[in-house]
Amino acid sequence: MNQADYQAQDATGLAALIARREVSAAEVLDAALTRMDKVNPTLNAVILSLADQARAQVATGTPSGPLGGVPWLIKDIGAQLAGTPTTSGSRLFKDNVAAADSAIVTAYRRAGLVIFGKTNTPEFGLEPVTEPELFGPTLNPWSLDHTPGGSSGGAAAAVAAGVLPAAHASDGGGSIRMPASCCGLFGLKPSRGRVSFAPADEGWGGFSIQHAVTRTVRDSAALLDAVCTPVGGDPYWLDPPATPFAGEVGRDPGKLRIGVLPGGVAGETIDPECTAAVAEIARLCAGLGHDVDEATLTVNFPAMRDGAGTVIAASIAATLDAEIARRGRPIEDDEIDAVTRAMYARGQRVSGAAYVQAMQTAHAAGRAMAATLDRFDVLLCSTMGSPPILKGDLRGSPLDLRGYADRLFAFMTNTQLANLTGQPAMSVPLAWSAGGLPIGIQFMGHPGGEAMLLRLAGQLETARPWADRRPAFNG
Repeated sequence: MNQADYQAQDATGLAALIARREVSAAEVLDAALTRMDKVNPTLNAVILSLADQARAQVATGTPSGPLGGVPWLIKDIGAQLAGTPTTSGSRLFKDNVAAADSAIVTAYRRAGLVIFGKTNTPEFGLEPVTEPELFGPTLNPWSLDHTPGGSSGGAAAAVAAGVLPAAHASDGGGSIRMPASCCGLFGLKPSRGRVSFAPADEGWGGFSIQHAVTRTVRDSAALLDAVCTPVGGDPYWLDPPATPFAGEVGRDPGKLRIGVLPGGVAGETIDPECTAAVAEIARLCAGLGHDVDEATLTVNFPAMRDGAGTVIAASIAATLDAEIARRGRPIEDDEIDAVTRAMYARGQRVSGAAYVQAMQTAHAAGRAMAATLDRFDVLLCSTMGSPPILKGDLRGSPLDLRGYADRLFAFMTNTQLANLTGQPAMSVPLAWSAGGLPIGIQFMGHPGGEAMLLRLAGQLETARPWADRRPAFNG
């Protein structure tokens, strides 16, 4: 299978070609590996190749399942792949080899996906850029000087560069939507409880969820169908939909009430190009027949962000303290990155009462958003506060942790809210900057409302197609 034919297909298309025996799973895998070998030395998107295992899998025939034979990459955090390390981007866990697959990996195998590697992530998924000290930075194929976003930056860079049409990702504060925005991809964060973390516990107090970054809406829907079955013992869950998500793409979403947030969700001023993109897409939605009106939110954003930081810091402290207990010695300074050290120190100061108060703040944000969504079916805003920032700018050079929080929320101003509320939210690649960098537009729906978002996304994909818009980078 030549590269032009391979890169022209999404995952659904590849699966159909394989099922019709127009191409073999082995040929498709070879195309993916050839492309990875060409672009990855520059991009540093894939940090572990499992080419030999993948070749052995397809040598026995096409894997059964709705996506049988489609190449797949796993993000190096959250999902355990038996016999391989899950480092979470940290030197501390570089030898953390999984004994068994996570539920989501089992579901991917059941769907017939062929796993051929793992993708780069910032340490413990803490940053909206992908620059871990363990593996080094991942670059954005749209501009090698800019970040691909994070924490699913390796996944997004690989998809944008044509290594594969879709890849596993996860989102605890925007980590699917932010790299989707930075890399010109579609990124859906599902509702809380839609995808199981089994056998692990919830991620960051339930803020985190797993899914994928994709080039097409139909791939996102098909992949969500593959993994949305709850596992016994999950602390919360949503039943699979009566109508498969894949069947929603292409259906008329009807006349939606769309509330527009022209800047940051807290009223902040964002990059003018992002503001202009939101206005343009609001006009597009109105032209598609939707009722579009400006919205305001009543969430206490300073308290929400502080509470989220408390929960995340406490979660990091719990993870590191457990590792200290397991190995019987403290963590050395050179085993974790500077941002992680700062979060660990904060987490060690969090009391039980403070953690409960932080969770109450998150739940209050959910109730405030529910009141807003009484007026609207969906909220529209910029995914990010700006187009992709330059590599290294978030931490500063030399390292500047004092100004870190301001730079962080200027960049990821609009994504974290949906994690705290548990709403589904998607970044749709509908705009580009004057410099040719992608600008994602975010849509947030009602909890459990992925079907409506997928119908809207399909409508937008038809009205303003993006899948054939690719970066010039070719390795």
